[in-house]
Amino acid sequence: MKPSAINCPPSVSRIVGLLLCAAAGRLVGQTSLSIYKDGRVVVRQSLPQPLAKGRSTLSLKLEGLDPATLFSPDSGVAILSATLRPATGREAALRAAVGRTLSFVRAKGDTVQATVIRVVPPQYRLADGRLLLTEPGEPLFPAEASLVRTTPEVALVVDVARARPRTDLAYVSQGIGWEALYQVQVSGDRGQVSGTATVTSQALTVDSAEVQLVAGSINRARVGPPQLALDGAMAARMMMARAPAADSVAEQAVGETHVYLLPDRLSLEPGVPVATALFPRTSVPVKQDLIVPGVLPWQGWLQQTPAEPNRVPVQVWYTLKRDRGTPFGDRPLPAGTVQLFQADSAGRLLLIGEATSGHTAPGRDLRVQSGDAFDVTAERVQTDFKQEDIPPARPGLLRHSRVTAAFKVTITNAKPVAVAVDVRESHYGVWRILESSLPPEKLSATEQRFRLSVPANGEATLTYTVQIDQ
Repeated sequence: MKPSAINCPPSVSRIVGLLLCAAAGRLVGQTSLSIYKDGRVVVRQSLPQPLAKGRSTLSLKLEGLDPATLFSPDSGVAILSATLRPATGREAALRAAVGRTLSFVRAKGDTVQATVIRVVPPQYRLADGRLLLTEPGEPLFPAEASLVRTTPEVALVVDVARARPRTDLAYVSQGIGWEALYQVQVSGDRGQVSGTATVTSQALTVDSAEVQLVAGSINRARVGPPQLALDGAMAARMMMARAPAADSVAEQAVGETHVYLLPDRLSLEPGVPVATALFPRTSVPVKQDLIVPGVLPWQGWLQQTPAEPNRVPVQVWYTLKRDRGTPFGDRPLPAGTVQLFQADSAGRLLLIGEATSGHTAPGRDLRVQSGDAFDVTAERVQTDFKQEDIPPARPGLLRHSRVTAAFKVTITNAKPVAVAVDVRESHYGVWRILESSLPPEKLSATEQRFRLSVPANGEATLTYTVQIDQ
């Protein structure tokens, strides 16, 4: 079976995947896409083109194909060779037209005919026999497949173990990415959470495809063929298209990734993002924490600092509880952006924080830093510093030093209600808190915290002394 390539309608070039144009008409395959966040796409195409047993040659029209990645998911079909010919450009069309007479536009309403002798260096013969060593103008090509390919074509040779009713092919392409966005409406200690995945094509056009979104850390060892970038005009025309509401996204683990199957088939075109819900809106417990980050370096030397108080930020953290056994807790969340909203006295929702989040496994709380506090401020000052050399325990070992430093942290609360604020210190290696005005709580081998209750329109003070061997 050797179906030959014939001219297809121009609309064929707008369909990513595999289209086979035969005498009986155009056969359009079912397209399935697995889209990765870095722009890679696994394209799977099931084409209603039967395959006879033995060796067959197919002429297929594809968009975005990297022929090195082409394979058949059918174990009974082996791809022996694939030759890709790209869509025809200006120079390639002129090379194909060598020996033919074309019309060339020199100005509006002014055309001249010339025969193409060669393209590089340019040689053209005019009607009177004279030779022109530059292009006569802008060439006009007849709409012939022998001169111009409107879409990339691949000549595919396959070996089939037994006859197949369909042709199944797959390949890795580039040019479609996606991102996850989570919106949380905070009200007291509860939050309404919704999640959206936005799929954006930069180079490929897809007509009604099944779409999977793949979340996970997937190495890239091979750089595919270059993709077309959006120009300024295309970027200016970008608009948001929202997919129709449907059932929840189906999710499953594959290898060390999580795959999300969208409930509706999507049609994509370059520069038009399509957003679809990841899960139904759900209510979850929300906890806010105010944290003053520590002064100790994670590694390295603790230095003596000026005596003037240093203004330090009070970080605002939100934790969304995701207990196992709940719809939201049992769902793995792909990495994305978290936006937090809260209503003002008139009920208008305002953006109160935004942060990025990593992949969150089922049962693991979603915790993000949304920004810094406005009405709760902190100042820290180093009140004492002492450094002493410690002789080595035995000959041959390096000398080290022991630093003892004391700090005072003053937290001011301008809110009409009392707040709890954590002052945290963390350091790698040997260190200890010698004394403090509040008992510390050990969170891990490297981190301890002090929890202060700061009264409304008041302040609270913490003093502590640390000792570090460095």
